Amino acid sequence: MPRTPTITQHTTRTARIEHRWPAVFALVVALVLYGALPNDLITVQRYVTVAIGIVLLIPLIAINPHHMSRQTRWSRTLSLALAIVIVLSNQITIVSLLLLLVGGSEEGPSLLQSALQVWVANVIGFALLYWEIDRGGPVIRTMAKRSDLPKADFRFPQDEDDDAIDEVSAGSSGTSDWTASYVDYFYFSLSNSMAFSPTDAMPLTSRAKLLMSLESFGGFVILALVIARAVSLIG
Repeated sequence: MPRTPTITQHTTRTARIEHRWPAVFALVVALVLYGALPNDLITVQRYVTVAIGIVLLIPLIAINPHHMSRQTRWSRTLSLALAIVIVLSNQITIVSLLLLLVGGSEEGPSLLQSALQVWVANVIGFALLYWEIDRGGPVIRTMAKRSDLPKADFRFPQDEDDDAIDEVSAGSSGTSDWTASYVDYFYFSLSNSMAFSPTDAMPLTSRAKLLMSLESFGGFVILALVIARAVSLIG
């Protein structure tokens, strides 16, 4: 496993340091949606997941309260653990939801609402995980020299726009030192979950392809069963 760099101060990079709060807001939304699921879907698991999320988030905000400018080994470990907990918990919840949908539970409207909550939380969770693994994470991506960055997991359009017309190349990675933020990964996760395939960004590594496959499959199964359940309720 590659050594995790310790970042504590600014370098000579011109990339804009990322704000902490978009990712925090998205995570809070996911935890609220998760905690608001019906009791018959998941019981103890949802409270454990929400509690773990809050406990891990507090020290991460403390080390980077406004901008993602500092990283240590323990903060990197906590960040990855938080994203993994959200994604894994949501996969378990998806399985529980599918069992209830297939089993013909009488709580039809409640299950359809729960499906939407689980789907949105899944999009947010995978966006967090993509955000954390790509090129060493949000701190390394903007603080370390590009020559020192870990291998990229995703290729964005801005990574190859430097030879386009001036107004396009002005925002490219090669010209402006652009780097992806949480919003970019959220859009990528959302479009992957809706289109069941890459849209603007392309996976480059095996782990990225496997994660995208898992997200797409989960989104497809939820959509297919929700449509079938909705049709049965209308009928």
